[in-house]
Amino acid sequence: MELIDKLNWRYAAKAMNGNKIPQEKIDTIIEAISLAPTSSGLQPFEIIVITNQELKEKIRPISWNQSVITDCSHLIVFAAWDTYTAERINKMFDLTNKVRGFKNEGWENYRQMLLGSYPQKDAEVNFNHAAKQAYIAFSQAIAAAAFEGVDSTPLEGFDPDALDKILGLKEKGLRSCVMLPLGYRDAENDWLVNLKKVRKEKEDLVTMME
Repeated sequence: MELIDKLNWRYAAKAMNGNKIPQEKIDTIIEAISLAPTSSGLQPFEIIVITNQELKEKIRPISWNQSVITDCSHLIVFAAWDTYTAERINKMFDLTNKVRGFKNEGWENYRQMLLGSYPQKDAEVNFNHAAKQAYIAFSQAIAAAAFEGVDSTPLEGFDPDALDKILGLKEKGLRSCVMLPLGYRDAENDWLVNLKKVRKEKEDLVTMME
């Protein structure tokens, strides 16, 4: 039940106190992001971990002026591939072959199937697919942060085009899709901190088909 206890402890912190997170906790959260499952194992996203205060100050105005942007310890930006390309697909398949030390006919056939499909699709369709994979890792980061006793604030309230420009993401073939400020709650100034967590009753959430 330890994981459930940690998830009950977490909430979307609305105010943070600026205290710094130990690097080993950040390393664990990043490792959890890396270990998240993604479609075909492509990991079609990157993360930008921001601690530079001046940069956070630039991001705050295009993020509805939310204080957690500047008061967090680390600001993680999840940026998905703007599209799938043959180069990107081949890079991940080649990495798999290198790490595993062999080539598999079925795996190589699967590579060719993806190469014959994804790169030909509309870039917006591909970005939306890649963003979904980023969200899987995003969710895993939230759980990992809670397990480490670190607060987080899932954040979509920002201008992605403006953020992409600030971070130079377009030049890297990336588009921001979600942010995760990490830090420690400012309990005295957060109106949400002591409110009871509200979730659907199980019968309204779960349908069992036995």
